[in-house]
Amino acid sequence: MNTILETERIRLRQFTEEDAGFIFKLLNTEGWLKYIGDRNIKTLEDARLYIMNSFILHFKKFGFGPYLVELKETNTPIGMSSLIKRDHFDDVDLGFAFLPEYIGKAYALEASKAVISYAKNKLGIKKLVAITNQDNIASINLLQKLDFKSEGIIKMPDDEEELLFFSNFHKIT
Repeated sequence: MNTILETERIRLRQFTEEDAGFIFKLLNTEGWLKYIGDRNIKTLEDARLYIMNSFILHFKKFGFGPYLVELKETNTPIGMSSLIKRDHFDDVDLGFAFLPEYIGKAYALEASKAVISYAKNKLGIKKLVAITNQDNIASINLLQKLDFKSEGIIKMPDDEEELLFFSNFHKIT
């Protein structure tokens, strides 16, 4: 099953093609579409190809990437927590997204803490950054709980939307 991390309640592992149904569901939630953006995942085959061409490719290139978060007791996929190396950032980007029914239960906090510790202690990453929409209060609050500090506003290449930019360099080094 390729488990990377375990906490009291959850397990984090690499995505496989068999996770296409979960990715189809997650990437079409209202929260994903509003705060992350439409990835044009309209079929299970789209989801499978997205996993192959995005998630698995990222792992092959960098040795880390998006991790599927599942409940330990039932192996139920509930979300994802990720370490992404973007071309336009010097540092690795921490991300997270969960199915609506699992938001507000501290799973994102638990998963993110585990991923941050893994980044520092196993991967040797010295600094993490994160971006979020200015109106995504839940993500802003989570980043603050994780000791990320606002570094101001940033625009992604080919996008006019202004995003909040955070870092935790003071915490991880």
